[in-house]
Amino acid sequence: MAPGPKTGPALFLGLELATDQLRASIVDESLELVGVECVDFDTELPEYQTQGGIFTTPGDAYTTPVDMWVKALDFLLEKLTRNHDVTRIKSIGGCAQHALVWWKSTPIPSFPALDPRLPFHSQLPPNTFSLPNTPVAQDTSAHTHALALEALLGGPDLMAARVGTCANASLLAAQLLRVRESWTSDVWSRTGKIQLASQFLASMVVGEWVNMGESEACATGMWVHANAGTGAQGAAGLGRWDEGVLEIVGGSREEGRRIRTWLGDVEVAGGRKAAHISRYLCERYGFESDTIVTPFTSDYLSSYLSLCPSPGDAVLSFGPMDTLLTPAQHYLPTRLYSLFPHPAQDPSEKRRYIAMLSSRNADVPRALVRDMYTKSWSAFDRLVAIVPPGGSIGLDDKLFSFWLLQGDSYPLSHVKGIYRFETGIKVNEFRDLRANPRCLLESQVLSFRFRWSRMIATGVLGSNINRSRGNVAQTPGPTSPQGQNPRSNIASSLGLSFDPYDYTPLPARILVTGAAANFPSVANLAGDVFNAPVFMPSTQVDSAQVVPHRNAPAAGFPGRASLGGAYFARWIWGKERSSAIGGSSTGRGLGGFEEEIKRLHGKRWVASGGNPLRTNVNTPLGGNGGSGANSGTSTPYGHRSGLGSTVFVEEEEEEVEEMERASGILASSVFAGGFADRDLGRDISRMRTLTGSTVDTVTSSGSIGLSTAFTTPDLNAGAGSPGGGVGAVVPQTTTLTPVTALPTSDAEAQIGLAKVAEADVDAFMTYAAIVPEYCRLEGMLCKSLV
Repeated sequence: MAPGPKTGPALFLGLELATDQLRASIVDESLELVGVECVDFDTELPEYQTQGGIFTTPGDAYTTPVDMWVKALDFLLEKLTRNHDVTRIKSIGGCAQHALVWWKSTPIPSFPALDPRLPFHSQLPPNTFSLPNTPVAQDTSAHTHALALEALLGGPDLMAARVGTCANASLLAAQLLRVRESWTSDVWSRTGKIQLASQFLASMVVGEWVNMGESEACATGMWVHANAGTGAQGAAGLGRWDEGVLEIVGGSREEGRRIRTWLGDVEVAGGRKAAHISRYLCERYGFESDTIVTPFTSDYLSSYLSLCPSPGDAVLSFGPMDTLLTPAQHYLPTRLYSLFPHPAQDPSEKRRYIAMLSSRNADVPRALVRDMYTKSWSAFDRLVAIVPPGGSIGLDDKLFSFWLLQGDSYPLSHVKGIYRFETGIKVNEFRDLRANPRCLLESQVLSFRFRWSRMIATGVLGSNINRSRGNVAQTPGPTSPQGQNPRSNIASSLGLSFDPYDYTPLPARILVTGAAANFPSVANLAGDVFNAPVFMPSTQVDSAQVVPHRNAPAAGFPGRASLGGAYFARWIWGKERSSAIGGSSTGRGLGGFEEEIKRLHGKRWVASGGNPLRTNVNTPLGGNGGSGANSGTSTPYGHRSGLGSTVFVEEEEEEVEEMERASGILASSVFAGGFADRDLGRDISRMRTLTGSTVDTVTSSGSIGLSTAFTTPDLNAGAGSPGGGVGAVVPQTTTLTPVTALPTSDAEAQIGLAKVAEADVDAFMTYAAIVPEYCRLEGMLCKSLV
């Protein structure tokens, strides 16, 4: 990247410690993108021999070397200093993946003193950490420990009521319990402090220990949140670490107190600066000493902040873990969802929260289904597009599949395996193998649809008035003689607690991120299931034209979580500056985070004459999609397993016929429902969003092969020789054609969103008819009846 100008207005830096990269995004006062830098762990730090930034072993263990993070920070700071005037950076925000850093007791209690003449990694060697390779968010090795903790606390309901969440493998409490019980005793005895990765990154920037934010403390399984009615002041000092849980995790009261010392205090108010930048960074890299450092948070919450969702929106992120986040008005913890205090909360505001639904069985099943039934993501997307809802055109023979490969949270915490159902009966495989990609995605999205309806019934999201939609006219139904709501009668007759045909409680908009959302068929599916328009960040839409199948952004494009950190830094800086000149933070239009960010976007929109936000910096069109084909890898299937190399070959319009010949089903193109492709009444070539003009931009540059996976690379991609198993056929697969923007209103465009799919009430009604059977089958799995 060419060096940026060395003089000018204030800049704001956002850092993101992701699984595969350490990223930085820089914006100016109007939130216009100014700079993007990143360090790719696999390609720029090859000595650690990671794949997608992690180590995988047979089983459920996913770890990463902390020393690699330290060295990557050195590299990133050097890039920032070389390409940008860091003296203009007035505030720094950041986030990190969900992981732990185990410090040895030697440098405790003060942060290690650093010599500005030497880089970080020469002063913080691997032996600084009692656990050099730490588990990351994808790790599920602590799942059984989480379930044991949940049982000791009385089950999922009582645990959620006590510490705000039920069992899942990412719980800090479960990770601590596993290390104490399963690792050698010297790891535990040598530890002097533990930090979440976001705290660790913030401490490196500040040069002293940084406290955990309450948003992340609520995800540890050990924090008791104080449910204050209004204002952060009312909650200050009331939240606490649960001594009973600490005692269970530590094995004794004494060890519980020791863990409490490791964790430190929790910062309840997130709407103020954490500290100023360290003297080390000022002297070594030239930052100004008055540079503000804001509280750092988790990557999924920072991505959420970058999108500025309104009440009634749902942020659906596809990745190693699929998540759905939405604004919540009340703190009503249950086993149905996770609940976090808003990380960017002004003290004058009423307390706000974020509700989250999550699924661990996300990228891994999608990559496995691709390997087993197709040869490329292009063919995967094509099959999802042409197979009808439910895998069959019939109304009574819908197909369902549940790919539960990793231990998940309630209600599927005890269920593992692959389950398929035809006409309500468990089968080993579908009669038509082509239904597998669509049935997998339907199961993943319908799960969120079902769990959303159960969540909203608790009242945690508050008033329903902001979510009522008028996209399809509805006439009120007749009232029963007893005065009962006919909607409840419909739900009762279907054996559900909600009416699947009523879309008014569903999200008004779906904001999607993650590589899977780049598939036109997936974006359309999300819109159909929720009957809501689907919007994607314009940065991702444009990045997808270069690399459509990687979670990591293309070169020169910002990561959403790093952008969220930069936006947070801009908000805090504005509040601090307003206070410094003698006024309150709200006296000059500065209020809640979302309101202020939208105001700044609107101001820039007017000043620029309606020009959209920049989506990238100095990225050549059709150029290299990233620093490494394997970047973004996050599953154990780093190399093609060979499952797909002997099953099907898809090429252009002959893909369907070739699949049938290979599977020996029929010589003609017929679905399991007993109809031909032409009977669908739709042209396969038109099933995608209008993307014909973008085909050239996603073609490989020739010197570097383009990976065909967003979570796993194709063994055949980028290599001239066939690398598959014995007897493998090497097809010339077509490149995935990603989504492109549909006509988008100014209100969305000015904050950097682009519409990629429309709501379709007819498709919604089709899925509404499927919901009862889906819920019945999932209930059978939860009760171990199949």
